[in-house]
Amino acid sequence: MNFNSLAFLIYLPAVVGVHWLLPHRFRRIWLLLASYFFYMYWNPLLILLLIASTAVDYCCGRGIEKHRGKAGIPRLLLLLSVCMNLGMLFFFKYWDFFGEIANGLFIALSIPWQVPALDLILPVGISFYTFQTMSYTIDVYRGDAPAEKNIVTFALYVSFFPQLVAGPIENPGNLMPQLKAEHRLNREDLAAGCRLLLCGFFRKCVVADLCGIYVNAVYAGAQRANGLAVALAGALFCIQMYCDFAGYSEIAAGAARLMGVRLMRNFDRPYLAQSYGEFFRRWHISLNRWFTSYVYIPLGGGRRGPGRKILNTLIVFTLCGLWHGARWTYILWGLYAAFWVCLEALLLKKAEAAARRRGIPLDHPVTVLIRRAYMFLIFLPAALLFRAESTAQAGLLLRRLFTGGFGLENALDTLGLSGPSLIALALTLAAMARIHVWGQYDLPPAATATARTQRTVSAAFLVVTIALSWLALLSTQDAAVFAYFQF
Repeated sequence: MNFNSLAFLIYLPAVVGVHWLLPHRFRRIWLLLASYFFYMYWNPLLILLLIASTAVDYCCGRGIEKHRGKAGIPRLLLLLSVCMNLGMLFFFKYWDFFGEIANGLFIALSIPWQVPALDLILPVGISFYTFQTMSYTIDVYRGDAPAEKNIVTFALYVSFFPQLVAGPIENPGNLMPQLKAEHRLNREDLAAGCRLLLCGFFRKCVVADLCGIYVNAVYAGAQRANGLAVALAGALFCIQMYCDFAGYSEIAAGAARLMGVRLMRNFDRPYLAQSYGEFFRRWHISLNRWFTSYVYIPLGGGRRGPGRKILNTLIVFTLCGLWHGARWTYILWGLYAAFWVCLEALLLKKAEAAARRRGIPLDHPVTVLIRRAYMFLIFLPAALLFRAESTAQAGLLLRRLFTGGFGLENALDTLGLSGPSLIALALTLAAMARIHVWGQYDLPPAATATARTQRTVSAAFLVVTIALSWLALLSTQDAAVFAYFQF
């Protein structure tokens, strides 16, 4: 079920209303059934994969705890969990991609073998819930979390509908206790939930979908786009992708908060980062934490010298790129990101030390602005690469970016921007730039003051007005699905 659909606008109040009407002992069963319905809305058969992952990891977690201290058994059960989840992910998401690579090698080596192409349907959210269940079994194996004995609680941890299909990838230590706790309906949670829902819908349905119209126009007409059009499309895609995924995360957090559950923050204003490494610490925080905890640190992190640190960073970002999809552009995006992160790891502290010796204040507004501009400029080619549907299209766009000229008239024509649409886009982006003030997961204490409350209400009214206007305008079109559903 799409968050930005009429079905969800009916589904969410019904689920939340019944949740609060039921006694505590029945709420988890109700939420589990509601979550399964939510997932089955796309394709009922795909629920079998979710149930299989749940059953295997539940049994593995119980087995690991039961046999802790016995040689080999916990490790074997952990291996079973990891292989099952990664095997399921590989089969549905990467079979055809690696099959093509294998077939190319077979042809080059004159081996008469052929990997069949299966053209499988990608189950929505499979990259998210398989990673979440693996984090559970790994934590149980490490002794960082107890094995959950209640199958309903564990199944709900895997399938909790607000974050099921696009995260955040929660760890058991944060989500599981909240699912067990007896929450009480209170005004603070309801207010925060509604506020986050509104902000998320505004980011997605207004900002992201509007930017997507102009980005799609440039990618569809890449042959005639000049460098300025490509640069503007790249900048708009940066905004589109952020508002699409951050919007989903806010809707997820808002829906969960209506039931008293607080999901982790998945974004922390990444475009205010002053380095590429900081950007990735602020962007998709749950995925960054997952790869850090379960891949980077086990590989040795940065403890074994700069050479090993660079190798581990390359491995993590390559896997991160591949996690996003079975496409060479994602792998190249991961390698591009790894290059800059490694370069910063080697040079950034030295550059900062040199600036301090010369009396250049790192916290001066001009210095901060320059560093943020640097981060955004090196992110721009990465955004073009990430959005491209093939390496050929990525290469064409990058050539146009550097050699296509910068005529304003050609750029606006390629984007499809006229006077009124340009004004509408500018107003929308201006509203987006301020929505973070109201879209915080928890408002600061100062927000309770009368003057601040009045400003908040006024800003909320403005956002609602703009959102409803744009939603009315876009209601004649098909609702754009969230981009991260494909991952």
